[in-house]
Amino acid sequence: MLHHLSLAVTDLARSAAFYDAVLAPLGYVQVWADETAVGYGPPGSGDEFAIKLRKKTSVPGDGFHVAFTAPSREAMNNFYQAALTHGGKDNGGAGLHPEYGPDYYAAFVFDPDGHRIEATV
Repeated sequence: MLHHLSLAVTDLARSAAFYDAVLAPLGYVQVWADETAVGYGPPGSGDEFAIKLRKKTSVPGDGFHVAFTAPSREAMNNFYQAALTHGGKDNGGAGLHPEYGPDYYAAFVFDPDGHRIEATV
């Protein structure tokens, strides 16, 4: 349904390092970059997700988050560990989340700007 999504970030180098690390276990890489933005997608493709440098950001409220598909539970766990190692903060842990379904396996984190992101199998 969606073609792509982008988020505003206040420090492009910091956010690119964060997203490079968390998206790699999910199979996504930088597919383009310039001095104001970085686009991510599967290798050899166009971007499906981008971060864009802005002087000020306004993080959407509690009802908004971005969920990435993980190819496996191991990849999702690696996403979570990479997030915590690269400036992200926990937002609900990694593992089974029966509150969303009996087999819902996901990791919830905040990126360095406070955006809510998730990886799920």
